[in-house]
Amino acid sequence: MLSPRTALCELLGIRIPLLNAPMTPQAGGALARAVCDAGAFGMLGFDEDESEERIAEQVALLHARPPVRFGIGLAAWVLERRPRLFDIAIAARPALISISFGDPAPYASRVHDAGILLASQVQSRERAREALAAGADILVAQGTEAGGHTGSIGTLPLLQLVLSMTPRPVLAAGGIATGRGFAAVVVAGAAGAWIGTPFLLATEARTTPEARARIRAADETETVLTSVFDRAQGKPWPDEFRGRALRNAFEDEWHGREDALDAAALARFDAAKAARDYSVANIYAGESVGLLAGERSAGAIVRDLAVEAATLLRAAKTSDDA
Repeated sequence: MLSPRTALCELLGIRIPLLNAPMTPQAGGALARAVCDAGAFGMLGFDEDESEERIAEQVALLHARPPVRFGIGLAAWVLERRPRLFDIAIAARPALISISFGDPAPYASRVHDAGILLASQVQSRERAREALAAGADILVAQGTEAGGHTGSIGTLPLLQLVLSMTPRPVLAAGGIATGRGFAAVVVAGAAGAWIGTPFLLATEARTTPEARARIRAADETETVLTSVFDRAQGKPWPDEFRGRALRNAFEDEWHGREDALDAAALARFDAAKAARDYSVANIYAGESVGLLAGERSAGAIVRDLAVEAATLLRAAKTSDDA
């Protein structure tokens, strides 16, 4: 298969230098395995509220014969709140653990002692320095275009900054949804792409039917970076990491007025979440949501990204050689 080749391929034992973002709850075992089976690297997201039994079920999908090499994504602030998740992650024997949204240093030695690679998503120069000091093997330059929790710097400026700081592999995240975007970050020097939003509509993703319909209908103008949904759910995300989500009536009403959220508003949100009413409940998605072409298998998404990127890179090389 045509595919861009970078140092990440050898490091992770993959053909395609692409990782799915460990979105929670969408990036379960079925999605991660499908990404692995397509020649890329599958990441499993650990939801802070998911039971140990459900997590074990997702991990088992990746260890089923033939087992695959996979990664697990964790948030540092969640580990402080629920440290047992780190033990579960180590015991799952992944090839890679990503610890982001806080300093990975307290966990780095145990990750490495277990023979596991350490990655960290970074959103600024300071976060990159922190990850490098912790000994992260892979850095992910996560731009504000990304869905879910992220910083405020664009992917391309951030990627250039982080690449200037280290010879270690740097992945690009945020706004990458086509082979064109994939090729662009590889040409810029990224060792690969960390992609989330396109996999929200993968057939293997744990995305509800109601959320899928809303995502399909969205365009690139409909996302907003907000803390409204975290405040409504009582999730103590650090202030620097707001969540990029699809705009809806609840966000429009309360964005910028999070401190005024009252009991009635919180009850309304909880009821809507249970009912999958996404005019109130949240859907995290990136600015690339307007590029999504509909529902496909994760394997098809990976293959299309790889083939288009490789074709463009080959054409650029041929042009340079002419």
